[in-house]
Amino acid sequence: MRAVRVHEFGGPEVLVEEEVPDLTAGPGEVVVGVEAADVIFLDTLLRKGWGGEYFPTHPPYVPGGGGAGRVLSVGAGVDPAWVGRHVIARGSGGYAEQMVFPADEIVAVPESLGAPEAAAVVHDGVTALTLLRRVEITENDWVLVAAATGGAGSLLVQLARDAGALVVAAARGERKLALARELGAQVTVDYSLDGWQDRVLDATDGVAVAFDGAGGPLGRAVFETVRAGGRFVTYGTSDGFADIDPELAKQREVHVDNALADGPPAPAVVRELLAEALALTAAGRIRPVIGATYPLAQAEKAHRSLEERTTLGKSLLLL
Repeated sequence: MRAVRVHEFGGPEVLVEEEVPDLTAGPGEVVVGVEAADVIFLDTLLRKGWGGEYFPTHPPYVPGGGGAGRVLSVGAGVDPAWVGRHVIARGSGGYAEQMVFPADEIVAVPESLGAPEAAAVVHDGVTALTLLRRVEITENDWVLVAAATGGAGSLLVQLARDAGALVVAAARGERKLALARELGAQVTVDYSLDGWQDRVLDATDGVAVAFDGAGGPLGRAVFETVRAGGRFVTYGTSDGFADIDPELAKQREVHVDNALADGPPAPAVVRELLAEALALTAAGRIRPVIGATYPLAQAEKAHRSLEERTTLGKSLLLL
């Protein structure tokens, strides 16, 4: 089978397509023929050697954390009726024609959804639903979503709107702001322009909840828009984690929540969230925005586009 491998940490050029042996399902496992593989910004950071304390990664390795496809074979103890079924799951080695998963971690895809739509929620759907569960949103609460047109951000805009919130979408450039309005944001702000925080405060008197999908200095700026008694939830790492002074947060009466501090959800929780994300997508309550697709051999291009911030919504590898 074909797979993209990283033999040493570095730039996008270290992503190399190679022929590797086909996979075999062990007891309790299934082999999935990947049709669409998830690509997220975290993949670009791990490729550079970042985050070993959170996500231990050692070359050579196959990047990617999940995808959608059809079950090719099953191991001992697995119901053979899974063979041929369309499924999604999360696991290592997604940039490849085949992946192996524990059978109890795969989720059947509704017939109305294709592989790209299913793969688009493998990580971002789970992330968005996890973040939403960490807060209480009531009708007409103002909710700010930073990096609002990325894979997770675009889903958060829709989920917050679906929960009855009034949404402020923060992104860079009119093309991204137009998408945020299409997804249901009532207010949009360009955080590359001076004074964007004042626009948020003028419109909302401070937001009840802010989801920081960027981190770094931008995340700290997002924190400043939260009203007293509000909640700042950070999950962004594109510019490092947002470093919020605990004393300042206490003075401002803002609860700061680093969503990555608890580590990844347990497999059973991930499976539950995957099923929920698929159901919401099939029902039309959320729409994954697939902004760019690439063949497996162009994984390098996919990473470059993510790093250059030129992609709207979700990036996928199609096989």
